[in-house]
Amino acid sequence: MGKEEILQEIEDMTVKDLADLVEMIEERFNVSAAAMAPVAVAAAPGAGSGAEEAAAESFKVVLTNPGQKKIQVIKEIKEITGKGLKECKDLVDNLPATIKEGVGLDEATGIKDKLEAAGAEVGLEQ
Repeated sequence: MGKEEILQEIEDMTVKDLADLVEMIEERFNVSAAAMAPVAVAAAPGAGSGAEEAAAESFKVVLTNPGQKKIQVIKEIKEITGKGLKECKDLVDNLPATIKEGVGLDEATGIKDKLEAAGAEVGLEQ
């Protein structure tokens, strides 16, 4: 499969599938997509309608109450964000706290569901 075919496959993916792909690449090659963010931003203006759809579907996940299982919520935030325990505890102690922003609806809903399963109260903002 050539580079053009790979790009075509990526272009046809949903936002959730792209997020899953990025996560798989990060794990397999032990890299972080955050290091490539400036490249992605530079490429975005010419990307066309796919980029416009992604921008229109950008959400922020906000923790409003950690609930009774604060430690479990901190662990979930650590897993979601990749931040250290102290940073995650600081987020939980200073509410409302943005857990993740600039994510698609599917990812935002998934994060919200994980945190709510741990007992937290979470909101989504567009």
